[in-house]
Amino acid sequence: MNMELAEGIKLADSLNKYLTNKPHDEITVILCAPFTHLTSICEILKNGKIFVGAQNCASEASGAFTGEVSASMVKSTGAEYVIIGHSERRTQHSEHDSLLNEKVFVALDSELKVIFCCGEILTKRAENKYFEVVKRQLEKGLFNLNDEQISNIIVAYEPVWAIGSELSATSGQIQEMHAFIRCLIIEKYGETIGNNIPILYGGSCNPSNAGKIFSKPDVDGGLIGRASLSAEDFIGIIEAV
Repeated sequence: MNMELAEGIKLADSLNKYLTNKPHDEITVILCAPFTHLTSICEILKNGKIFVGAQNCASEASGAFTGEVSASMVKSTGAEYVIIGHSERRTQHSEHDSLLNEKVFVALDSELKVIFCCGEILTKRAENKYFEVVKRQLEKGLFNLNDEQISNIIVAYEPVWAIGSELSATSGQIQEMHAFIRCLIIEKYGETIGNNIPILYGGSCNPSNAGKIFSKPDVDGGLIGRASLSAEDFIGIIEAV
């Protein structure tokens, strides 16, 4: 919940101009904006190299749900992606696994691709239950999808304890969890699907540490928070990829 519309447009325009002049065709960049910004930013980026997504959507397709925004509404703005299960939605809004699973199906039915977030809080990390937590989140949130549906999912691992804090996950911890996630997907859907689903890292990623994190074999990119609010920092992370 940052930047008013004019500021968001300025950021999107800066990123668009940068990528227009750079040969980064092998990299996918997605800008996930607040609902109020989506239509304007989609218009700016419609002929560029940046895709647009929403940060959330409702679990219902339509109806008497005042204040909610449906997946089809998101799609109608021109956006192609939606984030579901972000750690802040899980912790601050008590969004549970079954609700998030409903959101995934509604989003896919509206032809949106889903960035599905998973990750453990600090107490679960301290109790050595982080694998258990992430496995449950994936099984309950995603693993009732069929092969075609799961192929429209991007998974993002967010160690909640490393987001906006003085703690940070080591590159070894990140690779360990990403490899675990990939193994779970392969066990469920096979090697072809499992090896082709992008797994992103989200947790205090910045231009200084991005290169080391992204060099790990099972880290396919980042879910960038604070650093994406600065065009200069976000571009630095893109360069690191």
